[in-house]
Amino acid sequence: MHIDARNLPNQSILEGDLCIVGAGAAGISMALDWINAPYKVILLESGGFEYDDKVQDLYKGENTGQKYYPMRSNRMSYFGGTTNHWAGMCSPFDNIDFVKRDWVPNSGWPITRKDLDPFYARACEKLKLGPYEFGLDYWQKQVPNLNPWPLDEKVIWHKMWQNSPVNGWSGGLSKAYKDTIIKAKNIHLYTYATVVDIDASENVSAITGLTIRNHTGKSHTVKAKHFILAGGAIQNARMLLAANRQAAKGLGNDHDLVGRYFMEHLEINTAELWLLKPFPTDLFNWGKIWCELAITAEVQAENKILNGTAGPNPLSWTKNTKPRMEIYQNEDPKKSWDNMMRNWDLADSLGKLENTGSIARAYGFQTRLEQAPNPNSRVLLSTEVDELGVPRANLHWKLTDLDKRSIRRINEIIGEEVGKAGFGRVRLSEQFRDKDDMSWPAGTNGGWHHMGTTRMSDDPKQGVVDANCQVHGIQNLYVAGAACYATSGAPNPTLTLVALSLRLSDHVKQRIIIV
Repeated sequence: MHIDARNLPNQSILEGDLCIVGAGAAGISMALDWINAPYKVILLESGGFEYDDKVQDLYKGENTGQKYYPMRSNRMSYFGGTTNHWAGMCSPFDNIDFVKRDWVPNSGWPITRKDLDPFYARACEKLKLGPYEFGLDYWQKQVPNLNPWPLDEKVIWHKMWQNSPVNGWSGGLSKAYKDTIIKAKNIHLYTYATVVDIDASENVSAITGLTIRNHTGKSHTVKAKHFILAGGAIQNARMLLAANRQAAKGLGNDHDLVGRYFMEHLEINTAELWLLKPFPTDLFNWGKIWCELAITAEVQAENKILNGTAGPNPLSWTKNTKPRMEIYQNEDPKKSWDNMMRNWDLADSLGKLENTGSIARAYGFQTRLEQAPNPNSRVLLSTEVDELGVPRANLHWKLTDLDKRSIRRINEIIGEEVGKAGFGRVRLSEQFRDKDDMSWPAGTNGGWHHMGTTRMSDDPKQGVVDANCQVHGIQNLYVAGAACYATSGAPNPTLTLVALSLRLSDHVKQRIIIV
């Protein structure tokens, strides 16, 4: 069922059993999980079914740290969320991503990869992927010519990705599930319903309701037994921080942790691989499945580095692309997107012309690295408010020396192993050759992967939510998605955030029965 909140009588009261705030990857996945349940689910979306400039304006903010994409254009505010611009890349986190690592400050989750495995399988279904299989051996039996480079498997392994058919080019989760959500009798989707305030009980131990508003000037109240914030890492933190009438620091922020530990994936062109002779393989070609090079957990520990992967792309293409951080700087996400697509199309055209001789067997490495959890990398509230009266979010993205050292060392290790195997040579990009240089090159891209800000920990002094994604001290308030990550892993976050959201969904189902 769909209701446009702009058409409701002013001061309407909306009541249900569960309220999910945000209809992106996390919110839609959970709503699908509740279809045909004997409970009324309210799903709130700030925008409509199409891009709306006025709604997108609510995302305006300021960047004060490491250079980043404009706040207004780094997320999409309409049904489907940022899956409307999602590339579709999916791979699970590794075992090491969940454990405490003594060389990575603030690392360690209260859950393990094994705890997420059954939910990863369900997430694959929601994202219309193939089976929950991400091993090279499995895919070699399904697809011909997936020949791996002859590298020492004790040092480097071939990590597989699957590409979701519900990516942004195909309309995202909006096109895939819009009709399903609208036709579900127990799912009540309200569009143009932006949360502007959260009300709690007198002792702030439970949420009693939300206030939603839109540009018509109308306000409505939402009441439910349980509330899940699924608005993304920046907006979730913003909602909690701005709800400061009853809790001066914001809800769930007794220990000044809400908004802290913002994490992104660093995605940087770091090296070139020149093969000594052609090596026939389709393993690294973009398609339904493809592969990137990863460092084993044992070697990560030995070198005291973060987790990351190096994705080989044809060098003839890579050298003609501009850093995304330079060309995705327009406040209008449509114009930024068009700028990026034009550059990629140009690089493709030039690459085809130049792809002869030795460069035809050369690759450029884009290294994707987890960001070390850093409390100084954070989301803050601005003194400026948006058109609906909510303080805007400001982002202070802050990197560390461990990040720079890790990205350099990953490429050095790959170079060493390629040399030992004798099939090519790796040349580091100039900005990574000086071990004492901890500055960041102009081409330091983020992956548009917002994580952290309401990190997970069993200790309220170390995290905002517990192992079940419940906000510490508030019995019926939860946070869904990548905002809960304690560390960011190397892979793109979507598959894991959907799995974690489905795990949360199961937990709330058990809680709602008890209530």
